[in-house]
Amino acid sequence: MARSLGFIIVLLAVTSICDAVAIFHPISESHRSAALELFSPAAGSFSGLEEAYEALRTFEVLGIEKPDTKDHTCNSVVDTLSSSSSNLKDLYHSLRVNGLLKCKTSKEALTGTVSRLKGGVKEATTLLDYYYSVGGLLLVKDQSSEVDVLLGNADGILRSIKALSQSDGRWRYSSNNPASSTYAAGVALETLSGVISLAASAIDENLIGTLKNDIVKLFDSIEKYDDGAYYFDDKVIDASGHQGPLSATSAVVRGLTTFASTSGTLNIPEEKILGLARFFLGVGVPGNSKDLYYQIDALSCLENNRVSVPLILSLPATVLSLTSNDKLKVRVNTVLGSIAPPLSVKLMQVFSSGSKDAPVLKEELKFDPKEAIHTMDALPEGVDIGEYVFAFEIVLSDPEDKRKYATGGRTKVPIHVTGVVGVDNAKLTLLEGDSVESEKKLNLPGKNDVALSANHLQKLHLSFLLTTPLGKPFKPHQALFKLRHETGVEHIFVVGNSGKQFKIALDFLGLVEKFFYLSGQYDIELIVGDAAMENSFLQPLGYVELDLPKVPEKATRPPSQAVDPYLRYGPKAEINHIFRVPEKRPPQEVSFAFLGLVFVPFLVFLIGLLRLGVNLKNFPTSTVPATFAILFHGGIAAVLLLYVFFWLKLDLFTTLKALGVIGIFLMFVGHSTLSHIASVSVKVKSA
Repeated sequence: MARSLGFIIVLLAVTSICDAVAIFHPISESHRSAALELFSPAAGSFSGLEEAYEALRTFEVLGIEKPDTKDHTCNSVVDTLSSSSSNLKDLYHSLRVNGLLKCKTSKEALTGTVSRLKGGVKEATTLLDYYYSVGGLLLVKDQSSEVDVLLGNADGILRSIKALSQSDGRWRYSSNNPASSTYAAGVALETLSGVISLAASAIDENLIGTLKNDIVKLFDSIEKYDDGAYYFDDKVIDASGHQGPLSATSAVVRGLTTFASTSGTLNIPEEKILGLARFFLGVGVPGNSKDLYYQIDALSCLENNRVSVPLILSLPATVLSLTSNDKLKVRVNTVLGSIAPPLSVKLMQVFSSGSKDAPVLKEELKFDPKEAIHTMDALPEGVDIGEYVFAFEIVLSDPEDKRKYATGGRTKVPIHVTGVVGVDNAKLTLLEGDSVESEKKLNLPGKNDVALSANHLQKLHLSFLLTTPLGKPFKPHQALFKLRHETGVEHIFVVGNSGKQFKIALDFLGLVEKFFYLSGQYDIELIVGDAAMENSFLQPLGYVELDLPKVPEKATRPPSQAVDPYLRYGPKAEINHIFRVPEKRPPQEVSFAFLGLVFVPFLVFLIGLLRLGVNLKNFPTSTVPATFAILFHGGIAAVLLLYVFFWLKLDLFTTLKALGVIGIFLMFVGHSTLSHIASVSVKVKSA
């Protein structure tokens, strides 16, 4: 019981560590399992080219083998590119899928597609028109070098798109819609990057500088969680519908990284880049395919961007045991779990629960190249059981890597340290006034069998000491003293403490009303539990026999006790059936004799027919009368057969129903048969 209680409390503590810090882990196998489940093609194919691209792109980033849908999907791609009725959005998504599957598309189809996309650029009136047209041309450029996709008026196209921007860094979807959107800003940045890549001539550097300033303004409006995660929110319902934080932030990250790949470095603090990575990792595993695609695509962009690649510090275990001498282990990876560049990890500070300041340690962890993990063999001096926040710092070995990777300064991680708490000087004392009537030493946690007898003029006193492995006072989450009457009525008291000593004194004279004047045996239990206490226990101590005054007439009655569900719904006592002894049966010869007597009337009936000279001379010879006569005799036979079945298996009601049906049938055919016989008899007499 004591071990199970401690295990449960430790498990609960893992989820209750402070909210100000959080642990972020790179992409794991859980994401791969979710991708296989959420992107499972229905009936061997995806519902559309957009869904197909999102699934294939997610599989590619996570390193999952693509499902066998290439033939069907490529047929859709070829049909879309060859169809003159395909709109810009369909062309764009078909080219995205083609870039992943490498479908067999003809040069003529690509040439016609490019012509329509360039026409879309010239006739574009909304941001999404530019996005699909320019994005499609950029995809064709990557897939074929035989088709001319360059834009001659790239400068003018940039300015047309720039005209949709707002002063706060957000963008509008069209000039007719005054509402601005963060999601649209990400779409615009990705489109502008495509225009720069497709420009046939150099772009005005001043214009690119203005666009970079717009990005800085956009990041000024970024929002932040307490755990250091940064995100963009979009509260506008626009042409593409409502975009939440995940989709809006994903669009900005994709636009930012693609723009940086064509326009050089951007002045974005690495703290915000790392915060964006923490936001996507903090989401966990999304529950729908769209959100999972947004998450994985954004993390892939952060993994391969030219601004700053975030490094994620994580711990395989955040609960460390002093009893087991657990080592502190730290991993540093990219957001997708790739190996980090050469670096070192230092433990800078250790904050105890509730403290805001701590001495600087600067202890470097040892690196194991085989496991790619940084370890500390022993916890810092002074670390006792309890909750802590460890502050780590990542130091890159190569100065050039400092420009490429974002470490985010100090990373705070919650740590839970557990250990065995010492329980000493435990004793249970019975007092009358100031004199000791009886004193029992207790073994905690351990087996105890205390038997005491007391009246309402005495007191029960419990005391014990709790100390940590380092000898410091320890205050658990729970320290409860419980008395349970033999009728099931329970009384629970909180055990107070002063430093290391815990004690409680029960004055029975002041508790008689609370005890409902119930005399008799009270079982004694002590509960001491804490998340950091490996030897938490719920310990029976014994019992005390209480002799309380008689119940006054107006005294409060004890509450009715709930019925134990096990007694109500549990297994019942086995029922043993006693069967009667079968009655004695007559000899077999008597039974056969009785059977013979049953057939005697039937034999007499047959003999009587023979003596009367029964024959078939008057049986009708014509077809119709003969048929009715046969049916009439068959009906009589059916009645006799029904009697046999009634004797063997049928019940009375079923037999009567069947007899009614057969009786109506017999009345009809019998009447016809007898009418024919009567008419023949009349003719014979008249002749």
